[in-house]
Amino acid sequence: MTKSKSRSDLLHSTVDMLILRCLSHGPMHGWAIAKRIDQLSGKVLPVGQGSLYPALYRLEYRGWIEGRWGTSESGREAKLYRLTRVGVKRLPEEDREWRTFSAAVDRILGIA
Repeated sequence: MTKSKSRSDLLHSTVDMLILRCLSHGPMHGWAIAKRIDQLSGKVLPVGQGSLYPALYRLEYRGWIEGRWGTSESGREAKLYRLTRVGVKRLPEEDREWRTFSAAVDRILGIA
């Protein structure tokens, strides 16, 4: 696996996990997901459209989320995403994988 492929996989899995975690609190449209990640991260992890929408499509393809057209909280028509049953079951595994990865990085950096 090449360095760029590894970096790409890491970025994908990170964005995927953040999206799944946001959707675990209820359905949201894409812009709201990006805004929520930005807010919760203290504006450290902005997720642009170029990362967000491919991740949403990837998660939808895997069957972890489902998108349906509806009305957003602002009254506009938007595609609202929600976790599927498969996604709900997958979230704890994704969380464990992320925590394992994060702990390994912490050990390497001398944090843990």
